[in-house]
Amino acid sequence: MDWLIFGFPGNENLAGQLSEQLQIPCGSAIIRHFPDGESYIRILSDVQNKNVLLVLTLDHPDDKLLPLYFFTLAARELGAKKIGLVAPYLAYMRQDKQFLPGEAVTSGYFAHLLSQLTDWIVTIDPHLHRRGSMSEIYTVPVTVLHAAPLISKWIKDNVKNALIVGPDSESDQWVKEVAQEAGVPYIVLEKVRKGDRQIEIKIPDVSAWIHRQPVLVDDIISTAKTMIITTQHLVREGFQNPICIGVHAIFADNAFEELQAAGAEQIITCDTIPHSSNNISVATLILPDLLSITKEKE
Repeated sequence: MDWLIFGFPGNENLAGQLSEQLQIPCGSAIIRHFPDGESYIRILSDVQNKNVLLVLTLDHPDDKLLPLYFFTLAARELGAKKIGLVAPYLAYMRQDKQFLPGEAVTSGYFAHLLSQLTDWIVTIDPHLHRRGSMSEIYTVPVTVLHAAPLISKWIKDNVKNALIVGPDSESDQWVKEVAQEAGVPYIVLEKVRKGDRQIEIKIPDVSAWIHRQPVLVDDIISTAKTMIITTQHLVREGFQNPICIGVHAIFADNAFEELQAAGAEQIITCDTIPHSSNNISVATLILPDLLSITKEKE
């Protein structure tokens, strides 16, 4: 069974890397918007009796979902057999329960829709909180990959005498993994969220680590409030300006500039979402699983 890879707008670089490594050709399509904002999709490559691999990271998902929806339906009408989705960042994971009466539990709704459109999904470090696994909400196979080894390697190669700092108890397990693989100590803070943009950070006694270079690590940098407050606390305690590392570079509004202004020495992210801070490539992380999947589904 032949394969084609389609990189949606903004995802062409990763699609090209995967195409070269997998030796699967990139398909050709036109994906754009009319002046009135409606989506236009035209698949130029022949997809009949082929498996299709879509590369589309799902930050700002409301703008991307309809083009994805139209593309998958058009591909199936044109005879595509299987459609897989590589979504390095997977949106709508946080609203996983009803906090107030009448709220939509959007993580489940989003999962239902993607499960209708695709036959399998590959993603990196989805924000599982109250969910035990992706299979609780997705009805298609979801391969979950973890960026911790890539971050550990970057720290080992670029930071001397590091101290890994995790933002909250939820991060404990994977921050511990980053620290162990990098061969450095770590601490975990206590975070109390008081709203979308209001949090309180409680920092334990860190005087024993004052000689080390703090490296703040989190899965998602969205408003960056956690990292901003932590950076300010550490600088006040007499630490070197910290290095801030995130897997997913959301950076809502002016979050990136605000984190720089707060005193971040460097801001480093994986390229799951294209951003100027990208310094860690995830292509090598994704490749082995795609090799397995494409061979398995031939």
